[in-house]
Amino acid sequence: MKQQPNFLFIVTDQHRADHLGCYGNDIVKTPHIDAIAAKGTRWERFYVANPICMPNRASIMTGRMSSLHGARHNGIPLSRNHTTFVELLKDAGYRTGLIGKSHLQSFTGLPATNRYEPDPDLHTPCKELRDAYKDNRHSRDYDLELAPQWDRPLAERLNEDFYGFEDVEVAADHADKASGDYLLWARQQRPDFDSLVGPENALPDNRIKAPQAWRTAVPEELYSTSWIAERSQAWLGERASEDGPFFLQMSFPDPHHPFTPPGSYWDMYDPREIPLPASFGKGDLPPIRAMREAMEKGSDPRDNQNPFTVTEEEARALIALTYGSITMIDDAIGRVLAHLDAVGLAENTVVIFTTDHGDYMGDHGLMLKLLLHYQGTIRSPFIWHDPISPGSGAVDRGLASSIDISATILARAGIQAFNGMQGRDLRATPPPDCVVVEEDSQRPMTGFDRPQRVRTLVTERYRMSLRHGEDWHELYDLQEDPQEMKNLYDDPASANIRHDLTEKMLRRLIDLQDRAPLPAYRA
Repeated sequence: MKQQPNFLFIVTDQHRADHLGCYGNDIVKTPHIDAIAAKGTRWERFYVANPICMPNRASIMTGRMSSLHGARHNGIPLSRNHTTFVELLKDAGYRTGLIGKSHLQSFTGLPATNRYEPDPDLHTPCKELRDAYKDNRHSRDYDLELAPQWDRPLAERLNEDFYGFEDVEVAADHADKASGDYLLWARQQRPDFDSLVGPENALPDNRIKAPQAWRTAVPEELYSTSWIAERSQAWLGERASEDGPFFLQMSFPDPHHPFTPPGSYWDMYDPREIPLPASFGKGDLPPIRAMREAMEKGSDPRDNQNPFTVTEEEARALIALTYGSITMIDDAIGRVLAHLDAVGLAENTVVIFTTDHGDYMGDHGLMLKLLLHYQGTIRSPFIWHDPISPGSGAVDRGLASSIDISATILARAGIQAFNGMQGRDLRATPPPDCVVVEEDSQRPMTGFDRPQRVRTLVTERYRMSLRHGEDWHELYDLQEDPQEMKNLYDDPASANIRHDLTEKMLRRLIDLQDRAPLPAYRA
Protein backbone atom coordinates (compact mmCIF):
# COMPACT_ATOMS: atom_id res chain seq x y z
CA MET A 1 0.00 0.00 0.00
CA LYS A 2 1.28 3.45 -0.88
CA GLN A 3 2.22 5.78 1.94
CA GLN A 4 -0.72 7.99 2.83
CA PRO A 5 -0.04 11.71 2.47
CA ASN A 6 -0.15 14.25 5.25
CA PHE A 7 -2.33 17.33 4.85
CA LEU A 8 -1.82 20.93 5.93
CA PHE A 9 -5.15 22.66 5.32
CA ILE A 10 -4.84 26.45 5.58
CA VAL A 11 -8.03 28.51 5.94
CA THR A 12 -8.43 32.27 6.20
CA ASP A 13 -11.62 34.19 6.99
CA GLN A 14 -13.52 36.61 4.73
CA HIS A 15 -10.75 36.73 2.13
CA ARG A 16 -11.46 37.54 -1.52
CA ALA A 17 -9.75 35.51 -4.23
CA ASP A 18 -8.38 38.64 -5.90
CA HIS A 19 -6.68 39.73 -2.69
CA LEU A 20 -3.72 37.47 -3.44
CA GLY A 21 -0.78 38.02 -5.75
CA CYS A 22 -1.31 34.70 -7.49
CA TYR A 23 -4.87 35.78 -8.35
CA GLY A 24 -3.68 38.92 -10.07
CA ASN A 25 -3.38 41.47 -7.26
CA ASP A 26 -0.18 43.46 -7.80
CA ILE A 27 -0.35 45.43 -4.53
CA VAL A 28 -0.86 43.02 -1.63
CA LYS A 29 2.29 41.05 -0.76
CA THR A 30 1.60 37.30 -0.46
CA PRO A 31 4.84 35.60 -1.60
CA HIS A 32 4.39 32.41 0.44
CA ILE A 33 0.83 31.73 -0.66
CA ASP A 34 1.87 32.62 -4.20
CA ALA A 35 4.68 30.06 -3.90
CA ILE A 36 2.14 27.34 -3.04
CA ALA A 37 0.25 28.24 -6.20
CA ALA A 38 3.46 28.35 -8.25
CA LYS A 39 4.24 24.76 -7.25
CA GLY A 40 0.68 23.52 -7.33
CA THR A 41 -2.67 24.23 -8.95
CA ARG A 42 -5.06 27.08 -8.29
CA TRP A 43 -8.73 27.11 -9.17
CA GLU A 44 -9.88 30.28 -10.92
CA ARG A 45 -13.67 29.69 -10.63
CA PHE A 46 -14.01 28.34 -7.10
CA TYR A 47 -17.25 29.26 -5.31
CA VAL A 48 -18.54 28.93 -1.77
CA ALA A 49 -21.58 26.81 -1.03
CA ASN A 50 -22.73 29.61 1.27
CA PRO A 51 -21.10 33.06 1.68
CA ILE A 52 -21.35 33.06 5.50
CA CYS A 53 -18.81 31.69 8.00
CA MET A 54 -20.57 28.88 9.87
CA PRO A 55 -22.63 27.52 6.94
CA ASN A 56 -19.69 27.31 4.56
CA ARG A 57 -17.32 25.90 7.17
CA ALA A 58 -19.93 23.22 7.86
CA SER A 59 -20.19 22.57 4.11
CA ILE A 60 -16.42 22.17 3.89
CA MET A 61 -16.50 19.72 6.79
CA THR A 62 -19.38 17.63 5.44
CA GLY A 63 -19.16 18.08 1.67
CA ARG A 64 -22.87 18.97 1.76
CA MET A 65 -24.95 22.07 1.12
CA SER A 66 -26.21 24.07 4.09
CA SER A 67 -29.82 23.18 3.22
CA LEU A 68 -28.88 19.58 4.05
CA HIS A 69 -26.52 19.88 7.02
CA GLY A 70 -28.83 22.48 8.57
CA ALA A 71 -26.27 25.09 9.66
CA ARG A 72 -27.96 27.64 7.41
CA HIS A 73 -26.62 30.73 9.16
CA ASN A 74 -24.27 31.85 11.90
CA GLY A 75 -25.62 30.77 15.27
CA ILE A 76 -26.79 27.33 14.07
CA PRO A 77 -24.18 24.73 15.12
CA LEU A 78 -23.22 21.82 12.94
CA SER A 79 -24.99 18.81 14.41
CA ARG A 80 -22.76 16.08 15.79
CA ASN A 81 -25.08 13.68 13.95
CA HIS A 82 -23.58 14.85 10.64
CA THR A 83 -20.49 12.95 9.53
CA THR A 84 -17.41 15.03 8.70
CA PHE A 85 -14.53 14.16 6.40
CA VAL A 86 -12.15 14.68 9.34
CA GLU A 87 -13.89 11.83 11.17
CA LEU A 88 -13.23 9.61 8.15
CA LEU A 89 -9.55 10.60 8.21
CA LYS A 90 -9.36 9.80 11.92
CA ASP A 91 -11.15 6.50 11.33
CA ALA A 92 -8.50 5.61 8.73
CA GLY A 93 -5.64 6.20 11.16
CA TYR A 94 -4.87 9.89 10.64
CA ARG A 95 -3.82 12.08 13.57
CA THR A 96 -6.10 15.10 13.28
CA GLY A 97 -5.58 18.60 14.62
CA LEU A 98 -7.29 21.98 14.49
CA ILE A 99 -5.41 25.14 15.42
CA GLY A 100 -7.15 28.49 15.05
CA LYS A 101 -10.69 29.33 14.11
CA SER A 102 -13.28 26.56 14.14
CA HIS A 103 -16.69 28.31 14.08
CA LEU A 104 -18.65 25.10 13.79
CA GLN A 105 -20.56 26.31 16.83
CA SER A 106 -21.65 29.79 17.89
CA PHE A 107 -19.15 31.81 19.91
CA THR A 108 -21.27 34.91 20.69
CA GLY A 109 -23.93 33.42 22.95
CA LEU A 110 -26.53 35.76 21.44
CA PRO A 111 -30.16 34.55 21.59
CA ALA A 112 -31.85 33.23 18.47
CA THR A 113 -33.51 35.89 16.33
CA ASN A 114 -36.22 33.56 15.01
CA ARG A 115 -37.58 31.82 18.09
CA TYR A 116 -40.51 29.47 18.45
CA GLU A 117 -43.37 31.66 19.64
CA PRO A 118 -46.19 29.78 21.42
CA ASP A 119 -49.69 30.59 20.15
CA PRO A 120 -51.92 31.40 23.15
CA ASP A 121 -54.97 30.04 21.31
CA LEU A 122 -53.41 26.64 20.65
CA HIS A 123 -51.81 23.88 22.68
CA THR A 124 -48.04 24.43 22.78
CA PRO A 125 -45.94 21.27 22.31
CA CYS A 126 -43.26 20.44 24.85
CA LYS A 127 -39.80 21.81 24.09
CA GLU A 128 -38.58 18.51 22.59
CA LEU A 129 -41.36 18.61 19.96
CA ARG A 130 -41.19 22.23 18.83
CA ASP A 131 -38.73 21.66 16.00
CA ALA A 132 -38.73 19.36 12.99
CA TYR A 133 -35.61 17.77 14.49
CA LYS A 134 -35.74 16.42 18.04
CA ASP A 135 -31.98 16.89 18.20
CA ASN A 136 -32.28 20.67 17.93
CA ARG A 137 -28.66 21.41 18.97
CA HIS A 138 -29.58 23.15 22.22
CA SER A 139 -27.61 20.91 24.56
CA ARG A 140 -24.34 21.78 26.29
CA ASP A 141 -22.51 19.85 23.57
CA TYR A 142 -23.18 22.86 21.33
CA ASP A 143 -21.98 25.51 23.78
CA LEU A 144 -18.33 24.54 23.55
CA GLU A 145 -17.23 27.59 21.55
CA LEU A 146 -19.11 30.23 23.53
CA ALA A 147 -16.53 32.92 24.27
CA PRO A 148 -18.14 34.18 27.52
CA GLN A 149 -17.89 30.66 29.00
CA TRP A 150 -14.33 29.91 27.83
CA ASP A 151 -12.73 29.56 31.26
CA ARG A 152 -10.44 26.64 30.40
CA PRO A 153 -9.06 25.08 27.18
CA LEU A 154 -11.56 23.48 24.84
CA ALA A 155 -9.55 20.25 24.87
CA GLU A 156 -10.18 19.90 28.60
CA ARG A 157 -13.94 20.23 28.12
CA LEU A 158 -14.27 17.50 25.48
CA ASN A 159 -15.41 13.97 26.22
CA GLU A 160 -14.39 12.84 22.73
CA ASP A 161 -12.99 14.37 19.56
CA PHE A 162 -14.34 17.64 18.20
CA TYR A 163 -16.06 16.86 14.87
CA GLY A 164 -13.17 14.45 14.17
CA PHE A 165 -10.34 16.66 15.47
CA GLU A 166 -8.37 14.92 18.20
CA ASP A 167 -6.20 17.92 19.04
CA VAL A 168 -7.85 21.34 19.26
CA GLU A 169 -6.52 24.79 20.12
CA VAL A 170 -9.12 27.31 19.05
CA ALA A 171 -9.23 31.05 18.43
CA ALA A 172 -12.81 32.32 18.34
CA ASP A 173 -14.02 35.73 17.14
CA HIS A 174 -11.84 38.08 15.03
CA ALA A 175 -9.09 40.68 14.88
CA ASP A 176 -7.79 41.95 18.23
CA LYS A 177 -11.04 40.72 19.82
CA ALA A 178 -10.09 37.07 19.23
CA SER A 179 -10.90 34.84 22.18
CA GLY A 180 -11.00 31.16 23.10
CA ASP A 181 -7.87 29.15 23.83
CA TYR A 182 -5.85 31.94 22.24
CA LEU A 183 -7.12 34.48 24.77
CA LEU A 184 -6.29 32.16 27.68
CA TRP A 185 -2.73 31.95 26.35
CA ALA A 186 -2.46 35.70 25.74
CA ARG A 187 -3.52 36.45 29.31
CA GLN A 188 -0.82 34.09 30.54
CA GLN A 189 1.78 36.03 28.57
CA ARG A 190 0.43 39.41 29.70
CA PRO A 191 -1.83 39.55 32.78
CA ASP A 192 -2.93 42.98 31.56
CA PHE A 193 -3.73 41.72 28.05
CA ASP A 194 -7.38 42.83 28.24
CA SER A 195 -6.16 46.42 28.54
CA LEU A 196 -4.60 46.15 25.08
CA VAL A 197 -7.63 45.15 23.02
CA GLY A 198 -10.57 47.00 21.52
CA PRO A 199 -11.02 50.54 20.23
CA GLU A 200 -11.07 51.96 23.75
CA ASN A 201 -7.44 50.84 24.23
CA ALA A 202 -6.20 51.60 20.71
CA LEU A 203 -2.98 53.43 19.96
CA PRO A 204 -3.46 56.96 18.62
CA ASP A 205 -3.41 57.22 14.83
CA ASN A 206 -5.17 60.07 13.07
CA ARG A 207 -4.30 59.00 9.54
CA ILE A 208 -6.89 56.25 9.20
CA LYS A 209 -10.53 56.91 10.03
CA ALA A 210 -12.98 54.24 8.94
CA PRO A 211 -15.70 52.07 10.48
CA GLN A 212 -14.49 49.18 12.65
CA ALA A 213 -10.83 50.16 12.30
CA TRP A 214 -8.42 50.92 15.14
CA ARG A 215 -4.69 50.64 15.70
CA THR A 216 -4.52 47.82 18.20
CA ALA A 217 -2.15 47.97 21.15
CA VAL A 218 -1.65 44.21 20.92
CA PRO A 219 1.96 43.58 19.76
CA GLU A 220 2.57 41.39 16.73
CA GLU A 221 3.99 38.51 18.79
CA LEU A 222 0.81 38.30 20.91
CA TYR A 223 -1.66 38.66 18.04
CA SER A 224 -3.78 35.61 17.12
CA THR A 225 -2.08 35.18 13.74
CA SER A 226 1.30 34.71 15.43
CA TRP A 227 -0.15 32.35 18.05
CA ILE A 228 -1.73 30.14 15.39
CA ALA A 229 1.57 29.90 13.50
CA GLU A 230 3.54 29.08 16.64
CA ARG A 231 1.11 26.43 17.85
CA SER A 232 0.98 24.90 14.36
CA GLN A 233 4.77 24.69 14.25
CA ALA A 234 4.78 22.97 17.65
CA TRP A 235 2.10 20.49 16.56
CA LEU A 236 3.94 19.66 13.35
CA GLY A 237 7.18 19.21 15.27
CA GLU A 238 5.48 16.55 17.41
CA ARG A 239 4.32 14.69 14.30
CA ALA A 240 7.88 14.47 12.95
CA SER A 241 8.68 11.64 15.39
CA GLU A 242 5.52 9.67 14.55
CA ASP A 243 4.98 7.14 11.76
CA GLY A 244 1.32 7.67 10.93
CA PRO A 245 -0.18 10.32 8.61
CA PHE A 246 -1.66 13.56 9.90
CA PHE A 247 -4.20 16.21 8.96
CA LEU A 248 -3.78 19.70 10.40
CA GLN A 249 -6.26 22.50 9.80
CA MET A 250 -4.52 25.83 10.43
CA SER A 251 -7.30 28.41 10.46
CA PHE A 252 -6.79 32.17 10.79
CA PRO A 253 -9.59 34.50 12.05
CA ASP A 254 -8.28 37.34 9.83
CA PRO A 255 -8.59 39.28 7.50
CA HIS A 256 -12.21 39.42 8.74
CA HIS A 257 -13.33 42.74 10.23
CA PRO A 258 -12.76 44.56 12.60
CA PHE A 259 -9.68 45.91 10.84
CA THR A 260 -6.82 45.76 13.35
CA PRO A 261 -3.56 44.51 11.82
CA PRO A 262 -0.94 44.96 14.57
CA GLY A 263 2.45 46.64 14.63
CA SER A 264 4.13 47.18 11.28
CA TYR A 265 1.20 45.67 9.41
CA TRP A 266 -1.09 48.58 10.36
CA ASP A 267 0.53 51.08 8.01
CA MET A 268 2.28 48.69 5.64
CA TYR A 269 -0.01 49.86 2.82
CA ASP A 270 -0.78 53.50 2.06
CA PRO A 271 -4.53 54.05 1.50
CA ARG A 272 -3.72 56.79 -0.99
CA GLU A 273 -2.16 54.18 -3.27
CA ILE A 274 -5.13 51.79 -3.15
CA PRO A 275 -7.30 51.90 -6.32
CA LEU A 276 -11.04 51.67 -5.90
CA PRO A 277 -13.03 48.87 -7.57
CA ALA A 278 -14.44 49.82 -10.96
CA SER A 279 -17.95 49.36 -9.59
CA PHE A 280 -17.46 51.66 -6.60
CA GLY A 281 -20.50 53.85 -6.04
CA LYS A 282 -22.38 52.23 -8.90
CA GLY A 283 -25.41 49.97 -8.78
CA ASP A 284 -29.06 50.75 -8.21
CA LEU A 285 -30.41 47.62 -6.55
CA PRO A 286 -32.98 48.53 -3.87
CA PRO A 287 -30.81 47.56 -0.85
CA ILE A 288 -27.77 49.43 -2.19
CA ARG A 289 -29.83 52.58 -2.61
CA ALA A 290 -31.19 52.16 0.92
CA MET A 291 -27.74 51.60 2.43
CA ARG A 292 -26.34 54.61 0.58
CA GLU A 293 -29.17 56.81 1.87
CA ALA A 294 -28.67 55.49 5.41
CA MET A 295 -24.98 56.41 5.29
CA GLU A 296 -25.77 59.91 4.05
CA LYS A 297 -28.34 60.39 6.83
CA GLY A 298 -26.06 58.86 9.47
CA SER A 299 -28.75 56.34 10.42
CA ASP A 300 -26.67 53.21 9.66
CA PRO A 301 -24.46 52.34 12.67
CA ARG A 302 -21.87 50.51 10.54
CA ASP A 303 -20.39 48.89 13.67
CA ASN A 304 -21.79 45.36 13.45
CA GLN A 305 -21.88 42.37 11.11
CA ASN A 306 -24.29 43.93 8.59
CA PRO A 307 -23.06 45.24 5.22
CA PHE A 308 -22.81 49.01 4.83
CA THR A 309 -21.70 51.61 2.29
CA VAL A 310 -18.49 53.63 2.60
CA THR A 311 -16.90 56.78 1.24
CA GLU A 312 -13.94 56.59 -1.13
CA GLU A 313 -11.54 57.49 1.69
CA GLU A 314 -13.00 54.82 3.97
CA ALA A 315 -12.87 52.16 1.26
CA ARG A 316 -9.21 52.81 0.53
CA ALA A 317 -8.36 52.74 4.23
CA LEU A 318 -10.18 49.47 4.91
CA ILE A 319 -8.69 47.77 1.87
CA ALA A 320 -5.21 48.89 2.95
CA LEU A 321 -5.74 47.51 6.45
CA THR A 322 -7.07 44.26 5.03
CA TYR A 323 -3.94 43.96 2.92
CA GLY A 324 -1.89 44.38 6.09
CA SER A 325 -3.74 41.52 7.77
CA ILE A 326 -3.31 39.33 4.69
CA THR A 327 0.44 39.97 4.53
CA MET A 328 0.77 39.12 8.23
CA ILE A 329 -1.01 35.83 7.56
CA ASP A 330 1.25 35.19 4.58
CA ASP A 331 4.35 35.77 6.71
CA ALA A 332 2.98 33.34 9.32
CA ILE A 333 2.30 30.74 6.62
CA GLY A 334 5.87 31.17 5.42
CA ARG A 335 7.21 30.35 8.88
CA VAL A 336 5.03 27.26 9.16
CA LEU A 337 6.01 26.00 5.70
CA ALA A 338 9.69 26.51 6.51
CA HIS A 339 9.22 24.53 9.72
CA LEU A 340 7.37 21.78 7.85
CA ASP A 341 10.42 21.44 5.63
CA ALA A 342 12.90 21.69 8.52
CA VAL A 343 11.33 18.75 10.38
CA GLY A 344 11.33 16.60 7.24
CA LEU A 345 7.59 16.51 6.55
CA ALA A 346 7.27 18.66 3.43
CA GLU A 347 8.00 15.88 0.94
CA ASN A 348 4.84 13.99 1.85
CA THR A 349 2.47 16.80 2.88
CA VAL A 350 -0.27 18.12 0.63
CA VAL A 351 -0.68 21.86 1.28
CA ILE A 352 -4.11 23.37 0.64
CA PHE A 353 -5.18 26.99 0.89
CA THR A 354 -8.71 28.41 0.88
CA THR A 355 -11.08 30.68 2.82
CA ASP A 356 -14.65 30.50 4.05
CA HIS A 357 -15.99 33.36 1.87
CA GLY A 358 -15.12 36.78 0.51
CA ASP A 359 -15.98 40.43 1.16
CA TYR A 360 -17.40 43.28 -0.93
CA MET A 361 -14.28 45.37 -0.16
CA GLY A 362 -15.62 48.41 -1.95
CA ASP A 363 -17.50 46.67 -4.75
CA HIS A 364 -20.51 48.91 -5.50
CA GLY A 365 -19.41 51.01 -2.50
CA LEU A 366 -20.14 48.19 -0.02
CA MET A 367 -18.18 46.55 2.78
CA LEU A 368 -18.43 43.14 4.48
CA LYS A 369 -20.85 40.47 3.21
CA LEU A 370 -24.43 39.11 3.37
CA LEU A 371 -27.34 38.97 0.95
CA LEU A 372 -25.82 40.25 -2.31
CA HIS A 373 -23.87 37.58 -4.19
CA TYR A 374 -21.31 39.64 -6.05
CA GLN A 375 -18.16 37.81 -7.12
CA GLY A 376 -16.17 39.37 -4.29
CA THR A 377 -18.24 37.50 -1.68
CA ILE A 378 -18.96 34.15 -3.35
CA ARG A 379 -15.73 33.51 -5.30
CA SER A 380 -12.91 32.31 -3.08
CA PRO A 381 -9.32 31.13 -3.55
CA PHE A 382 -8.50 27.44 -3.65
CA ILE A 383 -4.92 26.26 -4.07
CA TRP A 384 -3.64 22.66 -3.95
CA HIS A 385 0.01 21.60 -3.87
CA ASP A 386 0.85 17.90 -3.81
CA PRO A 387 4.63 17.27 -3.70
CA ILE A 388 4.10 13.84 -5.25
CA SER A 389 2.37 15.30 -8.31
CA PRO A 390 3.03 19.06 -8.38
CA GLY A 391 0.93 21.27 -10.60
CA SER A 392 3.78 23.64 -11.46
CA GLY A 393 1.57 26.70 -11.46
CA ALA A 394 -1.37 25.19 -13.33
CA VAL A 395 -4.68 27.03 -13.39
CA ASP A 396 -7.97 25.12 -13.43
CA ARG A 397 -10.68 27.33 -14.94
CA GLY A 398 -13.55 24.90 -14.42
CA LEU A 399 -16.34 25.60 -11.96
CA ALA A 400 -15.80 24.22 -8.46
CA SER A 401 -17.44 24.49 -5.05
CA SER A 402 -16.38 24.37 -1.42
CA ILE A 403 -18.38 21.14 -1.04
CA ASP A 404 -15.69 19.57 -3.27
CA ILE A 405 -12.87 20.04 -0.74
CA SER A 406 -13.72 17.08 1.47
CA ALA A 407 -14.17 14.66 -1.43
CA THR A 408 -10.84 15.75 -2.93
CA ILE A 409 -8.92 15.27 0.34
CA LEU A 410 -10.50 11.88 1.00
CA ALA A 411 -9.75 10.67 -2.52
CA ARG A 412 -6.10 11.69 -2.20
CA ALA A 413 -5.92 9.88 1.15
CA GLY A 414 -7.40 6.72 -0.41
CA ILE A 415 -10.54 6.82 1.74
CA GLN A 416 -14.03 6.16 0.44
CA ALA A 417 -16.51 9.01 1.05
CA PHE A 418 -19.63 8.46 3.12
CA ASN A 419 -23.06 8.11 1.55
CA GLY A 420 -24.59 11.53 0.93
CA MET A 421 -21.42 13.53 0.31
CA GLN A 422 -22.26 15.92 -2.53
CA GLY A 423 -18.83 17.13 -3.56
CA ARG A 424 -16.55 15.73 -6.25
CA ASP A 425 -12.84 14.94 -6.48
CA LEU A 426 -11.46 18.07 -8.11
CA ARG A 427 -8.40 16.22 -9.40
CA ALA A 428 -10.15 13.38 -11.20
CA THR A 429 -13.60 14.52 -12.36
CA PRO A 430 -14.73 17.00 -15.01
CA PRO A 431 -16.17 20.33 -13.85
CA PRO A 432 -19.95 20.80 -13.84
CA ASP A 433 -21.74 23.30 -16.05
CA CYS A 434 -22.99 25.22 -13.01
CA VAL A 435 -22.68 25.62 -9.25
CA VAL A 436 -25.26 26.75 -6.69
CA VAL A 437 -24.77 29.14 -3.77
CA GLU A 438 -27.31 29.21 -0.93
CA GLU A 439 -28.00 31.87 1.69
CA ASP A 440 -30.76 32.09 4.30
CA SER A 441 -30.58 35.16 6.52
CA GLN A 442 -32.07 35.20 10.00
CA ARG A 443 -32.89 38.89 10.44
CA PRO A 444 -33.72 42.04 8.47
CA MET A 445 -30.93 44.59 8.03
CA THR A 446 -30.35 47.93 6.35
CA GLY A 447 -31.84 47.79 2.87
CA PHE A 448 -33.98 44.73 3.59
CA ASP A 449 -37.27 44.77 5.47
CA ARG A 450 -37.37 41.00 5.98
CA PRO A 451 -34.96 38.05 6.27
CA GLN A 452 -33.79 36.91 2.86
CA ARG A 453 -33.65 33.49 1.20
CA VAL A 454 -31.39 33.60 -1.86
CA ARG A 455 -30.33 30.95 -4.36
CA THR A 456 -27.62 31.78 -6.87
CA LEU A 457 -26.58 29.92 -10.00
CA VAL A 458 -23.15 30.47 -11.52
CA THR A 459 -22.33 29.14 -14.97
CA GLU A 460 -19.30 29.65 -17.16
CA ARG A 461 -20.79 32.93 -18.36
CA TYR A 462 -23.64 34.03 -16.10
CA ARG A 463 -24.61 34.66 -12.48
CA MET A 464 -28.31 34.62 -11.60
CA SER A 465 -29.70 35.18 -8.09
CA LEU A 466 -33.35 34.55 -7.18
CA ARG A 467 -34.98 35.77 -3.96
CA HIS A 468 -37.96 34.40 -2.09
CA GLY A 469 -40.66 36.98 -1.44
CA GLU A 470 -39.04 39.85 -3.38
CA ASP A 471 -40.04 41.44 -6.68
CA TRP A 472 -36.46 41.95 -7.87
CA HIS A 473 -33.78 39.44 -8.87
CA GLU A 474 -30.38 39.55 -10.59
CA LEU A 475 -28.78 38.32 -13.80
CA TYR A 476 -25.31 39.30 -15.00
CA ASP A 477 -23.27 38.40 -18.04
CA LEU A 478 -19.86 37.81 -16.41
CA GLN A 479 -18.15 37.72 -19.78
CA GLU A 480 -19.35 41.14 -20.92
CA ASP A 481 -19.87 42.64 -17.47
CA PRO A 482 -17.35 41.14 -14.99
CA GLN A 483 -18.03 43.94 -12.47
CA GLU A 484 -21.74 42.96 -12.36
CA MET A 485 -23.03 46.46 -12.97
CA LYS A 486 -25.78 45.79 -15.55
CA ASN A 487 -28.64 43.70 -14.20
CA LEU A 488 -30.25 41.87 -17.14
CA TYR A 489 -32.96 40.04 -15.22
CA ASP A 490 -35.85 42.21 -16.45
CA ASP A 491 -34.30 42.90 -19.84
CA PRO A 492 -36.68 41.50 -22.51
CA ALA A 493 -33.70 40.70 -24.74
CA SER A 494 -32.36 38.37 -22.01
CA ALA A 495 -35.63 36.51 -21.39
CA ASN A 496 -34.49 33.29 -23.08
CA ILE A 497 -31.22 33.32 -21.14
CA ARG A 498 -33.14 33.80 -17.88
CA HIS A 499 -35.47 30.92 -18.71
CA ASP A 500 -32.57 28.61 -19.55
CA LEU A 501 -30.74 29.51 -16.34
CA THR A 502 -33.89 29.04 -14.26
CA GLU A 503 -34.33 25.51 -15.63
CA LYS A 504 -30.64 24.81 -15.07
CA MET A 505 -30.92 25.99 -11.47
CA LEU A 506 -33.97 23.81 -10.89
CA ARG A 507 -32.20 20.75 -12.27
CA ARG A 508 -29.14 21.43 -10.11
CA LEU A 509 -31.28 21.91 -6.99
CA ILE A 510 -32.95 18.55 -7.69
CA ASP A 511 -29.52 16.98 -8.06
CA LEU A 512 -28.51 18.45 -4.69
CA GLN A 513 -31.42 16.92 -2.81
CA ASP A 514 -30.39 14.36 -0.23
CA ARG A 515 -29.37 10.81 -1.12
CA ALA A 516 -28.86 9.77 2.50
CA PRO A 517 -29.81 7.51 4.14
CA LEU A 518 -29.58 4.53 1.86
CA PRO A 519 -32.84 2.64 1.24
CA ALA A 520 -33.59 -0.27 3.56
CA TYR A 521 -33.93 -2.74 0.70
CA ARG A 522 -33.20 -3.14 -2.98
CA ALA A 523 -35.78 -3.83 -5.63
